[in-house]
Amino acid sequence: MTKLIIQIPCFNEAENLPETLVALPRRIPGVDVIEVLVIDDGSHDGTAEVARRFGVQHVVRHRRNRGLAAAFQSGLDAALAAGADIVVNTDADGQYEGADIAKLVAPIVAHEADIVIGDRGVADNAHFGPFKRLLQRMGSSVVRQLSRTDVTDAVSGFRAISRAAAQRITITTEFSYTTDMLIQAGRKRFKIVSVPIRTHAAVRPSRLFKSVPQFISRQLMTMARAYATYNPLRTFMLIGGAIAALGLLPILRFLYFWASGDGQGHVQSLVLGGSLLVLGVLTGLMGVLADLIGANRKLLEATLKHVRQLEEQVALLRSESEAPPRAAARQVRR
Repeated sequence: MTKLIIQIPCFNEAENLPETLVALPRRIPGVDVIEVLVIDDGSHDGTAEVARRFGVQHVVRHRRNRGLAAAFQSGLDAALAAGADIVVNTDADGQYEGADIAKLVAPIVAHEADIVIGDRGVADNAHFGPFKRLLQRMGSSVVRQLSRTDVTDAVSGFRAISRAAAQRITITTEFSYTTDMLIQAGRKRFKIVSVPIRTHAAVRPSRLFKSVPQFISRQLMTMARAYATYNPLRTFMLIGGAIAALGLLPILRFLYFWASGDGQGHVQSLVLGGSLLVLGVLTGLMGVLADLIGANRKLLEATLKHVRQLEEQVALLRSESEAPPRAAARQVRR
């Protein structure tokens, strides 16, 4: 039996959530059970109450707003604990077409993909302005290089994740999960595919960032951090090599004047070059140390995967022991 859980991160979405819930599919080929999970990220407008009134099976509540990345991770954890075989993430503001969830799920049901990203067709999407289209295309291009994947819309939040992939994904950024998750998944060699999806015009400005420069800077920091986490040796070696190469320039300058018989007045070049060269070597050694720490990280990730599996088994046994089953939405506070 294949179980799909559709998770919806929310922050003060009581007004928009009902329309989103009504648009969700009730039947999908290859899926036996469809349930909905709402993550109330510290809302103060009754979002959780609205979710329960509309029959949402699972509600996770954060006591205060912790951000989209934390809400996404809480949703994954709760969905796995509830026995999800596939997790679909969508927005509460109705940006995505609910019927297209079937498109996201199909490659996973057919065992052709581990993660499916909804492609909004950024290049010719009528809901995006020219500048936003350019930024999205540039950002997706960078993420493709860093993750070694062929994702066409890297920051799309409309995505489906198989159980096996969700068990090995841990969001570490505090800003947005989209690029962090893709770089992780790409480096862990999950099969990632894109499918075209439909979108609707935004009903309100984004709450994730206040300005375009802030969005760009945070995304760049997220990409750099995620890449360095999974490629520490290459990252530090490149930085150290660049510093060492820069240090060779003043050293060569000193050697030139020294060979010309005028080396006494250019000792500062030797000092500067030597300092940069030593700094470059130390940076490279930091890369070796970071790579060894990365090996420990892999062991911790394997341990986390087994812990999650044990928690899921305990939760399943507990739910089976409940008689009769609870009709109301299950609420978890975090």
